[in-house]
Amino acid sequence: MKAAGAASVAGSLGFPNILRAQNQGDKLRVAFVGVGGIGGQHTGFASKAGDICNCFCDVDEGRWGNANNPERWPKAKGYRNYREMYEKEKDNFDAVMVGTPDHTHYPAAILAMQMGKHVYCQKPLTHTVWEARQLRLAAKKYGVATQMGNQGHANEGNRKMVEWVQSGILGDIKEVHCFTNRPVWPQGMQTPTGKDPIPASIDWDAWLGTAPQRDFVAKYPDNWPDADLRGKEVYAPFVWRGWWDFGGGALADMACHTMDCVWWALDPVAPSSVEVIARSPMTNDNFPKASVIRFEFPANGDRPAFTGYWYDGDLFPGKPGTELLGLSRRLPGTGAMFVGTQAGILSSGDYGDRPRLIPETFHKENAQSVPPSIPRAPEEFKADTTFWHYHQWRDAAMGKAPADSPGSHFGYAAPFSETVLLANVALKMNTKLQWDSEKLEVTNVPEANQYVKKGYERPGWTLKDLGIEVLS
Repeated sequence: MKAAGAASVAGSLGFPNILRAQNQGDKLRVAFVGVGGIGGQHTGFASKAGDICNCFCDVDEGRWGNANNPERWPKAKGYRNYREMYEKEKDNFDAVMVGTPDHTHYPAAILAMQMGKHVYCQKPLTHTVWEARQLRLAAKKYGVATQMGNQGHANEGNRKMVEWVQSGILGDIKEVHCFTNRPVWPQGMQTPTGKDPIPASIDWDAWLGTAPQRDFVAKYPDNWPDADLRGKEVYAPFVWRGWWDFGGGALADMACHTMDCVWWALDPVAPSSVEVIARSPMTNDNFPKASVIRFEFPANGDRPAFTGYWYDGDLFPGKPGTELLGLSRRLPGTGAMFVGTQAGILSSGDYGDRPRLIPETFHKENAQSVPPSIPRAPEEFKADTTFWHYHQWRDAAMGKAPADSPGSHFGYAAPFSETVLLANVALKMNTKLQWDSEKLEVTNVPEANQYVKKGYERPGWTLKDLGIEVLS
């Protein structure tokens, strides 16, 4: 699109859309930005709820199948550039679901919000700390319904852990440890040279979006030094997560799931520092294969200060090079642990699954002693709480609940994402960063601030070209 066209999209401001009569009363008109990968979950949610899709976008027409189904949505029109879709279809949708590589989350989400559209955006909420702050401000300014796609926020297990922690039965929380079996895609590799023909189905310019220019490379050559990568895809459609310009590595992929119970239970607000404890080699263009991060969270009200740890790439609490917990229990491949002065909690899985109080005798005596205080999924959603996560946002978008009623609305999700993404800045610098959240500034390593916000310098994709209003 021409820059003028993009600007006209941003100029379509106003109050959040009121559902129109042709929606037949109880249907939401949803536009999708990204329908492959996680976008298939988005289209599935909307279809299951009986909602309407008049338009959708994916830069790769070969992945349109999830939305381009005449039996599901016979009038849905496909686009490869979300800016074109926003301009041409602005009167044909009320809400947007964003399921793209991380670097596209912010521009796709904030342009929709400027148009008064409700937004559901996948985790991590954005690609940089600054972008997360901008979406937090945008949600407040435009008053639209928002939700981040960390679906485990709707789970029973996370709610139970929050209740246990906030009841005080664990004593004061001194440490929390979150760990994942990711990455399950390549990280720590060198960037291939050369370029391949761009497939006719892909709009590579739109795929790059706000990222710096680079050539399309389909697969690693057969003589690539790392034999495990020979013949494997380089960027699209899946392994973009390992590249600095497009994703956020294992940390950004999973921390918005695994650390959710911590953020919810302890209300950290923002860390005072983030430090790299261990890290495998990291190229300028890629994330490391493994890392350990330490967060220092100051006291907040009656809640004392505590330390948080993040582990990925087969590094776990208790393994060499990591902090020892002194707990004689085998850890799951992914999960979270709270260490209190009286007892602890261990959960397994990405979504706060199967939490147990530690030690086991304490669990048997106290697991049922804390009465539920956080609403659970209604009966119709108990078998699929991820669908309830969608419905929370849907109800808010349709005016059935307040705009900030979804559990992971941007007022909650944005500061959470800021902390996760700040850790990636620490990985880049491979040191300890002192953080001033109010100023959005690293105070002890000034050169780190170039990664708090990126440049948006590619012609046609600058903030001005996009028509994005910078908020303060």
